[in-house]
Amino acid sequence: MRLTFLGTGSAMPTGTRMQSGYLLETGGNRLLVDCGSGVLHALARTEIGYEAVDTVLLSHHHLDHVSDLDVLLKARWLAGETALTVAGPPGTSQLVRDLLSVHDYMEGRLDLTLRDLDEGTFELAGFDGAAFETRHSMQCFAYRLAVGDGPTITLGGDSEAFTDLVEFADGSAVLVHDCSFPDDVDVSNHPTPSALGRTLAEADAEVGRVYLSHLYPHTEGRHEEMLDSLGEQYDGDVRFAEDGVTITVGAR
Repeated sequence: MRLTFLGTGSAMPTGTRMQSGYLLETGGNRLLVDCGSGVLHALARTEIGYEAVDTVLLSHHHLDHVSDLDVLLKARWLAGETALTVAGPPGTSQLVRDLLSVHDYMEGRLDLTLRDLDEGTFELAGFDGAAFETRHSMQCFAYRLAVGDGPTITLGGDSEAFTDLVEFADGSAVLVHDCSFPDDVDVSNHPTPSALGRTLAEADAEVGRVYLSHLYPHTEGRHEEMLDSLGEQYDGDVRFAEDGVTITVGAR
């Protein structure tokens, strides 16, 4: 499976990181997870472009995860690709309908399939998925995604660090986890590296590589410091996610 980091930033632009967006590919299966500001441009830079991605899975409805969704709707219509599936937590169908009501000239131009998911298993765009609710300021889902017996990738969404979320990712080859701020920022709904390191160490789970994402400007120039802080608690393979990087994921 291939994972491309389209956007590893947050609601506060840095000039170098787009807002949240991840592209998963395996065989002919393609899935866009989250669609924040700048993700459409990042997707256009990939080999397949936005024309070949007909399914979007949203972790939650904060602006930095959905703000390019209506832009994607229009771009696909202009490109002649009118079929699109959008799935996510409860309220996703209404979110898309509300966007279309604001941009009413787009109503009826797309062949939309809208799905509101609950916690538990689902199938989407050829992927076997599972959803788990995180600890955030609005309902947000983390997702485990795989195809058949292939490797599993867990995208943790926005969340505080807690052991149940890491244990949800047990057996994953890759866990992408929120690490929005360094330790000296007093924050809720997102973790600092020391909190995340402690949680990774305490969880009854084995994961492969951990990628830190959803990075606020406060983290710029402080990556080594943050990795050192996390590493005082957890000795696994942890790296910072970077926009535009594609990794090939094998078995854990």
